[in-house]
Amino acid sequence: MYEGPLNRERLFPKLRQDLIERLRAFGRRVQKHPGEIVFDQGDIRGMYVVLDGRLEVVSPGIRGERHVTFAETGEFTGEVDILAGRRSLVRARAAVESELLEICPADLRRVIQTDSELSEILLRTFSLRRAHLVNEEFGDVVLIGSNHSADTLRLKAFLSRNGHPFTYVDVERDTTSQHLLDHFHPNPEDVPLVLCRDQPPMRNPSNAEVARCLGFNPEIDEEKVYDLIVVGAGPAGLAAAVYAASEGLEVMVLESSAPGGQAAASSRIENYLGFPTGLTGSDLAGRAFIQAEKFGAHITIAQTVASLTCDRRPFVTECTGGSKARGHAVLVAAGVEYRKLPLANLSRFEGLGVYYAATYVESQLCDDDEVIVVGGGNSAGQAATFLAGHAKHVHILVRASGLAESMSRYLIRRIEQSPNITLRTRTEIEALDGDTHLERVTWRNGANGERETRDIRHVFSMTGANPNTAWLQGCVTFDEKSFIKTGLDLSAEELTAANWPLRRAPYLFETSLPRVFAVGDVRSGSVKRVASAVGEGSVAVQLIHKVLAE
Repeated sequence: MYEGPLNRERLFPKLRQDLIERLRAFGRRVQKHPGEIVFDQGDIRGMYVVLDGRLEVVSPGIRGERHVTFAETGEFTGEVDILAGRRSLVRARAAVESELLEICPADLRRVIQTDSELSEILLRTFSLRRAHLVNEEFGDVVLIGSNHSADTLRLKAFLSRNGHPFTYVDVERDTTSQHLLDHFHPNPEDVPLVLCRDQPPMRNPSNAEVARCLGFNPEIDEEKVYDLIVVGAGPAGLAAAVYAASEGLEVMVLESSAPGGQAAASSRIENYLGFPTGLTGSDLAGRAFIQAEKFGAHITIAQTVASLTCDRRPFVTECTGGSKARGHAVLVAAGVEYRKLPLANLSRFEGLGVYYAATYVESQLCDDDEVIVVGGGNSAGQAATFLAGHAKHVHILVRASGLAESMSRYLIRRIEQSPNITLRTRTEIEALDGDTHLERVTWRNGANGERETRDIRHVFSMTGANPNTAWLQGCVTFDEKSFIKTGLDLSAEELTAANWPLRRAPYLFETSLPRVFAVGDVRSGSVKRVASAVGEGSVAVQLIHKVLAE
């Protein structure tokens, strides 16, 4: 619930009369009688300003309605789902005879793009409301699962990283779970179950199925040719989407999981310009996502690109689900995946003790336990310092003799000053052991050959990176590690082999295929930092304008 005058004022600011007058040009008056539904959970709707009267906002759920708040005269409804074209998480009805100003999503976007004062108020309020809905679990999804299920962790992470509130029911701990299980009669392999509004329960669904049920994605018009297709919504891809859309280009962003990429899994980024106290990766991703949608970029979630048709124009990207998007130019910002540990039984414990991100979702599983972080980069350092606030003890394992060559100094100092973090150099994991969940880890010190086995149930693996470029085979030139070569890094021989057709050389960030660019971690020779990825994505847009004009 909204408690206290400060929270109420920030979450439901009252618009000045002159601001309401400016909004009148974009909306239409509607009259609602007491008890009449203004919009329901699951509706795609616009924003409503209460000109006179009062609305009650509630959250329907499996246990009935939960009161959220009242919207009074001068206040307005809505949160970030309006900009995204997604379905409402709540229901609103008139508490008394009410006169409202209804503003459709397209006109609301016009307001946000043209009126800076209203834009600041609306976007700040929308963001705060979404955060509050997540914190209070006011949503339209119930996840019934187990902390001993890798797929439960997958779905919790997917919903959390997409900023979608959900209610979690643990089959081992929640007293209401048996009633739900008796009602739906699931087999063991059906868990987790996802209840999505009034739809039939989904039994261990894929991320794409959940995204479809929740209306995460706009329909891709396969006949439309976009100016730019951005593959990947990490910092580089989101930066490109913001700048391209703000400059009038039609942009389609295809993201395989959630906005922010690997950066969204960072517990705190403290060396990003303009944020001296740091910000979480999810905060950065959420703000960038709203910015991109503010300017009209189309962003799809759980759309993994499987191939690029690159022998003709417009280019065609095809996703694993079969949907296609066509574009005059393509920007590859698909990022990287952490390299997997060379252990024979690794797959048995992925999601059941071995994790590739250290966010609040994963930290809940290891309170007061010993944990291992494998890796010596900034992501590993951020994970270790974050987990030190939750775990009993954190062991950092690196093959090198120290951290100085791969980690920022501020993180090294923090690790050195943390009493419950131990750095183990020249050390590698040799074995994982356990029954249904990881229970023991054996590591070996390469300097003295000593082995040690510990009862440790959680390993966070952040070692090296493999680029997500398999879908580009035959289209662009790679380096020896399959990162994409661009600009001056492409030799004359490589351009000849790629049949480069133009008299000019490739632009900065342009690949061996004209009009296809690569930025961020996926690019050969890039600086693996969030700030540089954002810079590359924004600079590339200026070059994309050039190639589109050719």
